[in-house]
Amino acid sequence: MSPAWLRPRLRFCLLLLLLLLLVSAARGCGPGRVVGSRRRPPRKLVPLAYKQFSPNVPEKTLGASGRYEGKIARSSERFKELTPNYNPDIIFKDEENTGADRLMTQRCKDRLNSLAISVMNQWPGVKLRVTEGWDEDGHHSEESLHYEGRAVDITTSDRDRNKYGLLARLAVEAGFDWVYYESKAHVHCSVKSEHSAAAKTGGCFPAGAQVRLENGARVALSAVKPGDRVLAMGEDGNPIFSDVLIFLDREPNRLRAFQVIETQDPPRRLELTPAHLLFIADNHTEPAAHFRATFASHVQPGQYVLVAGVPGLQPARVAAVSTHVAMGSYAPLTRHGTLVVEDVVASCFAAVADHHLAQLAFWPLRLFPSLAWGGWTPSEGVHWYPQLLYRLGRLLLEESSFHPLGMSEAGS
Repeated sequence: MSPAWLRPRLRFCLLLLLLLLLVSAARGCGPGRVVGSRRRPPRKLVPLAYKQFSPNVPEKTLGASGRYEGKIARSSERFKELTPNYNPDIIFKDEENTGADRLMTQRCKDRLNSLAISVMNQWPGVKLRVTEGWDEDGHHSEESLHYEGRAVDITTSDRDRNKYGLLARLAVEAGFDWVYYESKAHVHCSVKSEHSAAAKTGGCFPAGAQVRLENGARVALSAVKPGDRVLAMGEDGNPIFSDVLIFLDREPNRLRAFQVIETQDPPRRLELTPAHLLFIADNHTEPAAHFRATFASHVQPGQYVLVAGVPGLQPARVAAVSTHVAMGSYAPLTRHGTLVVEDVVASCFAAVADHHLAQLAFWPLRLFPSLAWGGWTPSEGVHWYPQLLYRLGRLLLEESSFHPLGMSEAGS
């Protein structure tokens, strides 16, 4: 019999194995590769061409690393945003001999550490080398992200320039928000600001968004607790009260960019992140159970969403779609995988386009609630389980299955 301390780990490993089997089986039910067929070969990485950047937009735009927010000096309040990177698998040039090249934001550090692993896997015996990191001496152009610790210039430890195109591609895969094969001598990489609304792109609702409890009370998501029963939608398209299991993401002090969906007949207004799933139809005659899940950023005026009415759920025509930045973000997971927020029916899931697959993948949390609680649930931030699923999904699913913005820290 296994020791008591080992049993939770064994149970988790068994659950993870079951999850992998379930996700593979779910893929076999639809188009594409079926279970038992030959495994798809690894995707071939295409090196970036000299002077190419990815994504193909300017660095300081929302679709890349975002706007410049001001130089960080050692004496400034923002200096605490920088953290040293002592990863032994990365070589820091540090020509100033001040340790400045090791200082960077946590987001940049996470991406750089991921890239270091990719470099060692791609070229055994070769390490990642950082030639420029945080700049406190004014050596870069005006408004360079190096001044904020959000950019690094990199090479390989062997300084083989024939590797730099592929190194740039590996940096894209590692999650850098903008990568530029800038020079024959290095690759430039940068990330979004830690507190930028652009830095978080998972699936959430603002803190003040209201849900309806089983006792009839309407409360803000910031006041909801695991164990509460909130209004949701069952598989048959009818309203049902469902248990809140966990919060997939809970960050009260984070600015987020929200998609605003406004309806008429009846009028409703819902804010949710662009990568969150919302149920829509192209006409009002579709039964509620046949409404399909789509990313909030893909919803168009003229389509229909489901709203709470009397009786039951009813379609409402989307009148306008806009964007809004607000403080706080909350993403509860209910037993039924849906919830009604501001009287609009939404999925609990984000980043991956298939609501039913996501509901299946969260089966272990519904079956074993202790896996969700048990001291593993952070008071703030993204829960470990969706991060794990996102990484597994990246290995198993097609790229088209994911929202272009990805998930908050799940992709990191």
